[in-house]
Amino acid sequence: MRCVVSVLIASAMFALVQPAAAEDPRSWTHEHLSELVELYRHFHQHPELSFKEKETAARLAKELRATGAQVTTDFGGYGVVAIMKNGPGPRIMLRTDLDALPVTEETGLVYSSRVRVPNDDGGQTGVMHACGHDIHITNLIGVARYLAANKQLWSGTVMFIGQPAEEKGGGAKVMLDAGLFTKFFKPDMALALHVDSTLATGKVGYRAGYSQANVDSVDIIVRGRGGHGAVPNNTIDPIVEAARLVLDLQTIISREIKPTEPAVITVGAIHAGTKHNIIPDSCHLQLTVRSYSDDVRKQLLAAIRRKALASAASSAAPEPSIEFSDGTPAVKNDEKLVDRVVPIFKRVLGNDKVVEVDPTMGGEDFSEYGLAGAPIFMFRLGSVEATRLAGYKRVGTTGPSLHSAHYYPDASETLATGVTVMSSVVLDLLPPKK
Repeated sequence: MRCVVSVLIASAMFALVQPAAAEDPRSWTHEHLSELVELYRHFHQHPELSFKEKETAARLAKELRATGAQVTTDFGGYGVVAIMKNGPGPRIMLRTDLDALPVTEETGLVYSSRVRVPNDDGGQTGVMHACGHDIHITNLIGVARYLAANKQLWSGTVMFIGQPAEEKGGGAKVMLDAGLFTKFFKPDMALALHVDSTLATGKVGYRAGYSQANVDSVDIIVRGRGGHGAVPNNTIDPIVEAARLVLDLQTIISREIKPTEPAVITVGAIHAGTKHNIIPDSCHLQLTVRSYSDDVRKQLLAAIRRKALASAASSAAPEPSIEFSDGTPAVKNDEKLVDRVVPIFKRVLGNDKVVEVDPTMGGEDFSEYGLAGAPIFMFRLGSVEATRLAGYKRVGTTGPSLHSAHYYPDASETLATGVTVMSSVVLDLLPPKK
């Protein structure tokens, strides 16, 4: 009898020291999905604008510390860097953005954002995660939790990045300038995902090479000589000058850029004047400029300056003020990394759930990490249920886009796919040492 008891005690002690049985990413994500959705709703209800992500960063840091990762906060603004070491092997970076947009939410969701903050003109604006960064943050936490709970399935080091100010196109550069790749390390590869409002949940999209555009903002203040609207001959009308310039700018695309090179110049705002019968002294134009290659980017910006100066000269007007800002380089996904990762997507989701997508003229400063020397791959994550997409199609629309006050992801289905595929990719890229 004593022998039997001893055997039972030994067996129990052996069980206690054994690691928990490993779970595949899909099973683990399904088991913990309700917790992740609850966390997502927290981030959705508490959005913060670019470079003001104090509480968002603090919550992300808290969640990453709970996984056992070594966490550094306030790195490059409110940036968060968490390092999870698990033996020898490659080093991979996973990045989420933290900031929200000055958009007043109109989704009608019970967990809608009700945050209001002062805006630049003295009023107030709502704040909303209209670009899905709340999904991105939650997804990163889900992957960190999975990897911490299943360390026997991988070997290497994971750097988790919470990056501020993606919407302003400056957060990645601020973190890199603070020494991200020198004070920590330059990863062997870097991954990120971005929700897609046109792609069904359960699917992911990919693109090798250029996937998102160079983004530049241009402010042009056209100058004239104001006066009475009844005697325009005594003035230099900056509104007429600006109107001519708006049309002339479009000929840069149609007559100066090769037709095979994608490029966009959009005048998004014009501000001038105070009254019907007063010709103002100036007119302010605000442009967004998009391209892919560096050569086309330089050509566009030089041509905009030339056209603005020519417009002033043709009216015998003073030279305009021309200011370029918010420059964000194009995202160029590393072809070799894409070739390694896409087969993992297909194995996990099935071939029909993995689609090659067109490049967009949207911008993303994830590109900065690639320019700093890390092979990068940002893939797209379907965020709207297929039935909802079909309903939009029946009424002749594509549904709310990102940055819309009406956009919302189907969070449960989106996170189920995102955490599963990103965790699976890490396991494949960081195999356990035998």
